[in-house]
Amino acid sequence: MTKQTWIIAAFLSGALALALFWLQARGAVASREEALGRLRTLAEQSSALSETNRHLASELERIRSEAAALQEEVEASIQARLTMEQQFRSDLESKDVTISELQGRLTVNILDRVLFDSGEARLKPDGEAVLAKVAVLLGKYPSRQVQVAGHTDDVPIRNRTADGFTDNWALSAGRATAAVRCLVEKGGVDPKRIAAVGFGEFRPVAENATPDGRARNRRIAVVVLPEEVAPVERPQEPSKGTQSIPPAPGETLNPPDSSTGR
Repeated sequence: MTKQTWIIAAFLSGALALALFWLQARGAVASREEALGRLRTLAEQSSALSETNRHLASELERIRSEAAALQEEVEASIQARLTMEQQFRSDLESKDVTISELQGRLTVNILDRVLFDSGEARLKPDGEAVLAKVAVLLGKYPSRQVQVAGHTDDVPIRNRTADGFTDNWALSAGRATAAVRCLVEKGGVDPKRIAAVGFGEFRPVAENATPDGRARNRRIAVVVLPEEVAPVERPQEPSKGTQSIPPAPGETLNPPDSSTGR
């Protein structure tokens, strides 16, 4: 091999080596740029995750705070219900007046023998005295709606009663109305929070086959409803020249969605 050939070979080898070095350097730069791009992406994702974590932590704290407040509200509601039930039991419960509570509804069952004579819807003095105590207790819970329900046994009315009733529905409604009038007019209960309804013989609490069972079924139930329940529809303003007058004892009530009756 001549000297010239060696020079050419050496030049070509050097050029090849330089080309390889340049390619390697270019690849290293590209890899470095790619790595830097990935790092920037990871940094952005990390920042976004940190912000999300801060938001979630704040939201979790808010939910915990609301849950604690709700738990306190529930406990206060339960305690208020227990206090109300204890007050009603202490002031009213007797052999003729029973108290029960279910799902926030407190019911005062008053046997009719305390309130009315047979077949009548005019309150006796003893009945007015019991309702006066009920009115005092209702006054302590002005936000509660009240439903007064009349109930009878299943013995039909054969003849028109002295107060003009011809069936148990009418009698139960008349008695419920009389009780409501007493609570409002003599006991000072707000008439906008109270309603009268008659169920006749159709919601017994005992068998009608015995005198004792029939006596238990003849009753007035004063139901104190939970605060979230509002069965009494707010009355509209009467038209000009008219006056809204509640029915007098002995008149039949026809409330929507319920029977009227003894």
